[in-house]
Amino acid sequence: MRFALPLFSQAGAPPGVVQRSKMMEYDQPLVWVVVLLMLIGMVMVYSASIALPDSNKYANYKNYHFLVRQAAFIGVSMIAALLAFRVKVETWQKLAPYLFVGTLILLALVLVPGIGKGVNGARRWLSFKVFNLQPSELMKLFVVLYAADYTVRKQEFMHKLTKGFLPMALAVGLVGLLLLLEPDLGALGVIACIAMGILFLGGFNGIWFGGIAATLAGMFSLVIMLSPWRRERIFAYLNPWDEQNALGKAYQLSHSLIAFGRGELFGVGLGGSVEKLHYLPEAHTDFLLAVIGEELGFVGVLVVIAMFYWIVKRAFEIGRQAIALDLTFAGLAAKGIGIWIGVQTFINMGVNLGLLPTKGLTLPLMSYGGSGVLINCIGLAILLRIDYENRILMRGGRA
Repeated sequence: MRFALPLFSQAGAPPGVVQRSKMMEYDQPLVWVVVLLMLIGMVMVYSASIALPDSNKYANYKNYHFLVRQAAFIGVSMIAALLAFRVKVETWQKLAPYLFVGTLILLALVLVPGIGKGVNGARRWLSFKVFNLQPSELMKLFVVLYAADYTVRKQEFMHKLTKGFLPMALAVGLVGLLLLLEPDLGALGVIACIAMGILFLGGFNGIWFGGIAATLAGMFSLVIMLSPWRRERIFAYLNPWDEQNALGKAYQLSHSLIAFGRGELFGVGLGGSVEKLHYLPEAHTDFLLAVIGEELGFVGVLVVIAMFYWIVKRAFEIGRQAIALDLTFAGLAAKGIGIWIGVQTFINMGVNLGLLPTKGLTLPLMSYGGSGVLINCIGLAILLRIDYENRILMRGGRA
């Protein structure tokens, strides 16, 4: 279906002459910032992983193994994003409950012996020979869509606890139970923040929201206190330079902080990191920011933070614009995507900088991994689609 785009008179134009609006068809700066983050991430993944084949675990790998795979992940993710962009927002709304239930089934399958794949004591992946799928990454996106759709459907009950909050709490609670069995407390934290954030933005009672948020914080604390290895990690995080902690639970954190310290203002130069030489575990995934800090310095880290801040800011602006156009689902979904990217980025950076206890969360768009980059790109493509439909309406067109 084609849209008739109105013509507008412009100051200084000859009488009777009209010109097209100069409003862009889609948010090009957002696209370029996302692409730039992925390209910087690909370069830093290559730098962080180039020495891995020297270890026994990766002895059969080439030096460029992770670079080639990350480039392939980015290529596939961009194609998937183009396809996702072509799907109307109303279609995403109709599919939201089915996508949520389908991902719940995948989370359950991860726990089935012989189907789920375990790494370092955690079962978080489904193996498909060519690549591994992490259903918790899918859930981060689909809980955004489901929570936005739920809030629209239950708008009249948002001020009530039993009819407004509890059904959503039960759904997220089921997700949480499956994630705790993997275990993946970091993903659960992100998903809980997304769901609670969308409910709050959708008009959930503020007093109830504060009480429930405090209850969730207490439950997370209880889970940590009842788990000896999580408790040890917390104590190690509080004092990473103690000799026992630095050689044990705080080993990653202490070497991450050393990497930032070596980087100082402008870094030691691209490729010059020492910590990536088997001192800092998971340097190409969870602790990629530490390598960025060592090689590109405070300035490089600040640039990365600024780009993520801009993406989150644009997501909220697009969401606010959609709500002003009476597109409530689209507006909540856009803001939910902003919450997702913002919370996960904050946790990853907080862990790398020693502000938060160590958690296995990747840096969106940048860390090595197929599932993460793929779902990040699809989520941001949906955000671009929301903005695209906003612009059509502002031109006077119809969806």
